[in-house]
Amino acid sequence: VREINFKPVLAGPVYGALQDEELFKQVSIDAEVHTLVWPNGVDVDPETLHEWPTYADEMKRMAERWATTMAKVG
Repeated sequence: VREINFKPVLAGPVYGALQDEELFKQVSIDAEVHTLVWPNGVDVDPETLHEWPTYADEMKRMAERWATTMAKVG
């Protein structure tokens, strides 16, 4: 069991939508691959979830890049 704070990675056109609490609450577990999935197409690889401490910093850096890119485009 692991508690993961996704807030630092909720940026960009796909993951950013999960800042909407109602959408975020719609998470489910995919019956076939046993990972987290959301109705907007976001999913998180099981290995990433299992090894979150290893991936968290890189995921946060990617989210920051997505946010910067979206700010330039928007």
